[in-house]
Formats: sequence, C-alpha cells, structure tokens
Amino acid sequence: MEIFGSTFDDSMFSFSEVRDRVSVPLSSYNAKLCEPEWFCKSAALDTDDPLETQKVFKFRGDLAVRQGNYQKALDAYSICLEWIADNNMTIRRDVLEGMARCCTKLGQRDRALELADLLSKEASNTCHMTSLLLLKVSIYQHFGFLGSKMSSLQQLCSLLPFNPWHWNNLGQTFLQLLERDTTTGSCCLKECEPAEQEQNHTDCEEAAELNKDEVWLKACTCFIRTRLLLRILRQQQSSFVLQRSKSTLQTTDETLQRLNPKETTLQALTEVMSEDLIPEKMREDYQDGESLLSVCVQSFRERWWNKILLTGVLENDGCEHHTQTSAKS
Repeated sequence: MEIFGSTFDDSMFSFSEVRDRVSVPLSSYNAKLCEPEWFCKSAALDTDDPLETQKVFKFRGDLAVRQGNYQKALDAYSICLEWIADNNMTIRRDVLEGMARCCTKLGQRDRALELADLLSKEASNTCHMTSLLLLKVSIYQHFGFLGSKMSSLQQLCSLLPFNPWHWNNLGQTFLQLLERDTTTGSCCLKECEPAEQEQNHTDCEEAAELNKDEVWLKACTCFIRTRLLLRILRQQQSSFVLQRSKSTLQTTDETLQRLNPKETTLQALTEVMSEDLIPEKMREDYQDGESLLSVCVQSFRERWWNKILLTGVLENDGCEHHTQTSAKS
C-alpha cells in the first residue's frame, strides 16, 4: 500500500539504466556445507577468525532461546557480545535485545531494564526506537507494570500512528486497568521502575493521575482508532492477514459494545481519531526507518488526548455516568 511505504522507485524500472550497466562475470564460488547444529560442536571454535567465533556464540544463543533454555542463551549472548566488532551495530543491538529478553524470562528485572536503557542510548532511527519500545512493552508486561507499559505503547502509537496492532494493544492495557478497578476497587497504576523514573517521569505522572472515567475514555479511543485503521487496511489485504483483521475487527466491535459509549461520544471520538487518516497526510507522517534527528513526533497527549478532552464527552458519558444512570433506573 502506497501510504505504508510499499511503493517502488520508478528508477528501478528504467530500461535505459539496465542497458548502460556493464556485465561483470562472477568468480567461482564454493558453497560451505554445514551439518545441522554444527555450531554446537567444540570444533566450531577451532578458528582464529573473530567473526566466526561471534557467529558460533550467536547461533548457540538463538538455539537456546528456541529451546527455552534462557540461562544458557544469556551466557552465549554475553560471550558473543565480547566478539562483536565496534562498527557492527546491527548484531550488537540484536544480541543486547536477546540478552534483555532472556533476563526478563529469568526474572532479572533490573538487568533487563539496564540493557533496554543501553539500547535506548544507541538508538539512531525509528526502526531502532520501535524495537526498543516493543522490548520495553514485553518487559513491563512480564513484571506487571501497566503504567510503564501504557507509556511505552503511547510512544509507539505516536511514532507509528497508523499501526492498528499497537492501538489495539494499548486499548487492551486500558481494559486491564478497568478490570483491576472491578476486582480491587482501584485504577491506580504501579509506580514506574527506578530505571525509568527520569525518562518517563511526565508519562508516569499522567498515568498515576488517570481516574476511572479517563481510563474508560482512553480505552474507547484506542479501539475506535483500531477499527478505523483496520477498515482502511482491510481493502488491501487477503488470505490469513485479512482473516486476522476481520477477527480483530469483530473483537473490537464487541469490546466497544461492552464499554457502551453513547452515540454522541462515538461520533466525537471517531471525528478526532480520523482527522489524520487522509492518504496525503498519512504519506507525510510515514517515518519508518528515518533518522531520529529528522523526525518530529508529537506526544500522545498533544496529538490526540487534549483534542478529545476539548470535546467535553466526559461531562455526559463515562463509567461513573453509566453507574449513576443504572442506579436511577
């Protein structure tokens, strides 16, 4: 789809360029034959090539993760890190993320967050930032820190505003908060982790100040945005991808029915959340892979939440309003 970066440059189909190219004969190439799991054998380390040594420990770590042996994977990744060249940032980031995920599985919360913080300092483009935020979401989800998870998902939605799956995940997080209120009588979020206090201080304060009606409204907002985006994407999809979108659309509609916003609220939220869903606008805001130095990302509050509050929907709708109405009837 053109909006989401799947177009091709016209120069790729230029026949004049093809004619001007000079054919260079390929030198002979002897393929290296490897046995299954060759890197697990001690002989694999009988080499003076640091790149080969790096590969061996990287492959051992990847295999251990697949087998669910996270301590073994962490050990292999840690050794691999020592062999990675300083200029090989791609493999370095991959290994650091693998270590963070292993630490998460092993319950090593502080170490996982330290590794995520290290990745944050080395992030240079939007792809790096997307991977980092997804990593943080998984860490916070594992340790039950919904406030920090909410903050990371809001950053993801601001960075990639046309990804319905991030919006759906954020909506599910707000649902978890509402369910917590049902079982515990409180929507309060846990405090942010020490490693995150400075970086996300504003986001965490905002999360802590949310009342039940605001959590409800944010849930409605996220699912409406999810529905709008899935309806756009559905026109370009087929096969199992289309089936997934249809299934999520149905679940989203059912969730909105349970949240039960008034028709006026639905209309107001739909108007705000569809404001930027114009093809030309979407092309301009598509920033995947761009340098962080050239990207201007509005915060979740600036881009959507403040506009929603200005509609005044909370004055006549929300969880508390529904409760009062039920009591009167």
